[in-house]
Amino acid sequence: MESAVKAERVYKNFQSGKTEIEALNNISFEVERGELFGLIGPDGAGKTTLFRILTTLMIANKGNAWVDGFEVVSQYKEIRKRVGYMPGRFSLYQDLSVEENISFFATLFGTTLEENYEFVKDIYVQIEPFKKRRAGALSGGMKQKLALSCALIHRPSVLFLDEPTTGVDAVSRQEFWDLLKSLQHQGITIVVSTPYMDEANLCDRVALMQNGKIMDIDTPKGITQKFPKPLWAIIAADMYKLMHDLRSDERVDTCYPFGQYHHITFTELNQEIQSIEKTLVEKGHADLSIQKIEPTIEDCFMELMNK
Repeated sequence: MESAVKAERVYKNFQSGKTEIEALNNISFEVERGELFGLIGPDGAGKTTLFRILTTLMIANKGNAWVDGFEVVSQYKEIRKRVGYMPGRFSLYQDLSVEENISFFATLFGTTLEENYEFVKDIYVQIEPFKKRRAGALSGGMKQKLALSCALIHRPSVLFLDEPTTGVDAVSRQEFWDLLKSLQHQGITIVVSTPYMDEANLCDRVALMQNGKIMDIDTPKGITQKFPKPLWAIIAADMYKLMHDLRSDERVDTCYPFGQYHHITFTELNQEIQSIEKTLVEKGHADLSIQKIEPTIEDCFMELMNK
C-alpha cells in the first residue's frame, strides 16, 4: 500500500545575513496509512520546517516529498484538499467567535459544520457551549480543541499537528491525545511533533530529531531496547555535588539530571556498584541510593546525541 507521507533526502537551508543555517539535512522517512507518527525533538530540531514542506507552505532546497500520493510541489493543490494542519502557534482569528472560525474554515473547503458534524462531534461538543465566545477569550485547552476542529472540518486524510500540546496543562494534554487516538480509529493518518519525550510513548512510531537530522526511527519500545548499556538512577542529599563527583569519575561514562535523580552509565558494562557507592560515601555523600532502571525515550535521545 502506498505510504501516506514520504520524504526522500530533503534538505532546507535559510540565509541569515552572510550565514547559512541548515534547517533540514537529508531527511528521509515514511508514514504508513492510519499510523500515528511522532516527530520528537527540542525547539530548533527542524520539526516545523519539515511540516511546512509537507503541507506545501515551503519548498525544500533539495529532495522530494509526497503526501497522500501527491508530490508536494507539482501537485500542491491536491494535497491542500486532503490535509489538515494545526500550526504550533494558535493562528485562528482571535476576534471571531468559535462558530465563526469553524464556519470560515469550512467555507474555504466548500463544506459546512452541519455536513461534517458527526466527524468532528467528539471534539466540537467540548467547545460547543462556548460557540458564541471569541476565540481570543478561550483557555489554552479550548483553543487547542477549536484549532483541531478547524483542521478537521473538511475530513482530511492526513493530519499534521505541530507541537499541539505545548503550553497546555497536563489534563488537557491527556484529553488531546485521547482525541487523537479516536481520530486514528477513524482511519486518519496523524503526524504530530512534540518536544515532550513522554508523549513519544503514545505514538505507533517516532522519529527522534536534532539539528535538522533524524537520529533514529522506530517504535518507542524498539528505541528503548537499543539502549546500549545498563542504566542506573542515583540520588543523594547534595545532587549538585553528586553530579560533579560522578562526572569527574573515570568509571562513569554519562551522567544527566532526570527529575530528582541522576541517570548514569559506566564505561564498563559489569561495573561493580559497590565500589562506586564506597567512593561516593568516602567523599561525604549522605542519603545515597542507587538502583538499576529501564531507559526512557529521553535517555535514548541523550545517548544518540553523544554519538
